Amino acid sequence: MSSTGILFTTDHMLLPGRRLELAISWPAQLNNQTPLRLVARGRVTRYEEGLAAIEIQQYEFRTAPKAN
Repeated sequence: MSSTGILFTTDHMLLPGRRLELAISWPAQLNNQTPLRLVARGRVTRYEEGLAAIEIQQYEFRTAPKAN
């Protein structure tokens, strides 16, 4: 992950140019109590068997449900 893109594994073939939204559990918590999730939207820039990359065009942090 960088400030402009994300490389990730996938079981699905993703064609370059396809719009995609990824939700990623964030390791830091809000106020040391509330889990966070990074939601990134962008376009697939490359795909190789089992790996894909997106260019981040928009992102936001959202609160996530607490694990039981």
